[in-house]
Amino acid sequence: MKIGLKDINRATVVALTTGAVLASGAFASAAQAATPPTPTITAKGGFVMNNSTSKTLFGKAADTRRSTGSTTKIMTAKVVLAQKNLNLDAKVTVQKAYSDYIVSKTASSARLIVGDKVTVRQLLYGLMLPSGCDAAYALADKFGSGSTRAARVKSFIGKMNTDAKALGLKNTHFDSFDGIGSGSNYSTPRDLTKIASGAMKNSTFRTIVKTKSTKQKVTTKTGGYRYMSWSNTNAMLGSYTGMIGVKTGSGPTAKYCLVFAATRNGKTVIGTVLTSTSATTRTADAKKLLDYGFKK
Repeated sequence: MKIGLKDINRATVVALTTGAVLASGAFASAAQAATPPTPTITAKGGFVMNNSTSKTLFGKAADTRRSTGSTTKIMTAKVVLAQKNLNLDAKVTVQKAYSDYIVSKTASSARLIVGDKVTVRQLLYGLMLPSGCDAAYALADKFGSGSTRAARVKSFIGKMNTDAKALGLKNTHFDSFDGIGSGSNYSTPRDLTKIASGAMKNSTFRTIVKTKSTKQKVTTKTGGYRYMSWSNTNAMLGSYTGMIGVKTGSGPTAKYCLVFAATRNGKTVIGTVLTSTSATTRTADAKKLLDYGFKK
């Protein structure tokens, strides 16, 4: 039996083609194996993006409007830090109205004491670490415009909504300075992540939200001083490698929320979970999403 040149060439082509198919199959399998499985979270809504590129890495009901609880305070801080000629060391006298508000709402508190003089910077720590609604009220009163406290607070909330519109957020609205609204305080996982990403561009904000605890010296009504100690409600600080913020939230409607950010090997992943079932599950949800985000 004679084997011609054409037969040899044909066999070579078949062998090469088969090898190429097998190789491409191996590469495809390797690529599939390298793709992490999409995580399942308890929270009703979630979103994660690459903070540098804004590329979406994960979404679950990412554009569904939900109550945000104290994650609202990210925008409160963002508005304050955007004020022209801001003096972080300017002193604000703690008013009885702030204390009365905390009591009437059974709200989270920075335990500000009436008559004390605290700086704007200290109020921001009191706002973001222990999630002080009294600190939020003081900041709204300080940076809103108007002849009455009510007018100033309304003005400040208006600035929060103006900022949201400037960011192009169509599913966000604020009716409070702290998240304790009257039914019209809402956002989405995607929108809140964008708000936080914008806030993180400010160095003072970044410094505050990554702080686990702080001790601040404030001036008392009589001219003396006292120390205020505040711990961050974000349990992931110090327990998740690379964690740099951002803010917890909770409430009867909001349930348990967390806006989170972490940096590893020069990559920052930022995201939000809304309406999780407990403080434990929101942390577990955030950890899953961060792990996934860093692998994507």
